[in-house]
Amino acid sequence: MATLFTKIISGEIPAYKVAETEDFLAFLDINPNSKGHTLCIPKKEINKIFDLDEASYTALMQFSRRVALALEKAVPCERIGLSVIGLEVPHAHVHLIPLHTMENARFTHKEKLTPEEFKAIATKIASYLD
Repeated sequence: MATLFTKIISGEIPAYKVAETEDFLAFLDINPNSKGHTLCIPKKEINKIFDLDEASYTALMQFSRRVALALEKAVPCERIGLSVIGLEVPHAHVHLIPLHTMENARFTHKEKLTPEEFKAIATKIASYLD
């Protein structure tokens, strides 16, 4: 059965896309820890990040770095945190989280954003991609 992320990749479920290549997709988390919280995923459905072959794993990290650099320019913050947990969706993914305090990294507080705010943030991050 296709994961939620596979349905986003196929367009069955809408998402606020930030970046996309042939192999990877970055989109805003709809339940963000902080404004700009972005997920980077491989388009190939793989449950666990360490089940990716080495080349795909390395390429995902390179893609995530590119997105993180754009995110840091688009959303003022102390730094961009990176987290790989993967329990909520059985599809490998990297969380890029703008950090203002350590609380942003704890997944205990969630921001509420309007669709307009999500669209504006996604557009701003995308504008900083090289």
